[in-house]
Amino acid sequence: MSEAITYTWRDPVADEEMVDLVRSHGGNDVAGWWTKVQKYSLGWVTARDDGLLVGFVNVAWDGGDHAFLIDTKTRGTHQRRGIGAAVVRLAASGARESGCEWLHVDFAPELRDFYFEACGFRPTDAGLVHLRP
Repeated sequence: MSEAITYTWRDPVADEEMVDLVRSHGGNDVAGWWTKVQKYSLGWVTARDDGLLVGFVNVAWDGGDHAFLIDTKTRGTHQRRGIGAAVVRLAASGARESGCEWLHVDFAPELRDFYFEACGFRPTDAGLVHLRP
């Protein structure tokens, strides 16, 4: 972790910051997305470089033992510095401290090494149904 980067569990995040981060990450930025989904989150982790949002991960949950890691993002200019792995580690800690027993993650094949090697996830059997055509 960089000494200049600060990591926080459940730090306030403005929707405009999320749009900017998603855009810098190369994703599909949608205004209002964060405001809409935040209320369903167990928590989230922010990474900030002198106040600028440079990393993020959201932790959804089932209200019990299972937490779900989603929307892991690192600002394009800050990638390959360990920020993504650091926000995931803090998310796992936050979920554990909140009483969850399991942390699940789904990812694209090109992110396999990141989640398995850098973040400590292990392969498991799972199923998926695509609900939109």
